[in-house]
Amino acid sequence: MARPPVIGVTLDVEAPGGYSKLPWYALRVNYFDAVAAAGGLAVALPHEPDAAAGYLDLIDGLLITGGAFDVDPALFGATARHAKVTTKDRRTAFELAITRAALAADRPVLGICGGQQLLNVVLGGTLIQHIPDEVAGALAHEQPNPRTEPGHDVTVVAGTLLHRITGVERLAVNSAHHQAVQRVADGCVANALAPDGVIEGIEATGRRFCLGVQWHPEYGISAGDGLLLRAFVAAAAG
Repeated sequence: MARPPVIGVTLDVEAPGGYSKLPWYALRVNYFDAVAAAGGLAVALPHEPDAAAGYLDLIDGLLITGGAFDVDPALFGATARHAKVTTKDRRTAFELAITRAALAADRPVLGICGGQQLLNVVLGGTLIQHIPDEVAGALAHEQPNPRTEPGHDVTVVAGTLLHRITGVERLAVNSAHHQAVQRVADGCVANALAPDGVIEGIEATGRRFCLGVQWHPEYGISAGDGLLLRAFVAAAAG
């Protein structure tokens, strides 16, 4: 019996305190549950930038997760850094390394929330550093209600891979971010937009499966979330 496709899932990391007096890795259980429900075998990836190629040899697809931190603006050419920007440099160094390796090998890649932002930067795009200061009339992209509920809808762009996967023109999504894609990387297109114009999803048009969404499909807010994760795992199955 063939094994399920192995999906590498990037971890978050926290400073000493709370769970341990030493630095510790963390990630919500629903990331792993969602991969399993989609037919994948999830494995956690620690932050070892020099070992990225070795980890890539072990996995069939890469899921870049989100977290309460930001990509260093210097990585996309910004000369100023907003006061709200916080970074986790070793985590980002690892995610940059393994994402570049996955793209070079044309492995399926799914970026979620901050993972979508990192994916756009890796491919050559830029980011809005703080939505409230750069988008007039912006929605509450850090929604006040629980993340298990929708925060707003997005319009799915016709003709995109995301549209073919979900089969719908609108999706209800949760929203937990203060940054977003500014300039979409060359070779990519926006595949979802919020009502205020903020880009909520991107995809690389010339690759087997290279897609990012600003929301968190691992929560299963809509049927489209499950379809997206199943399509990603199916792509990893080859």
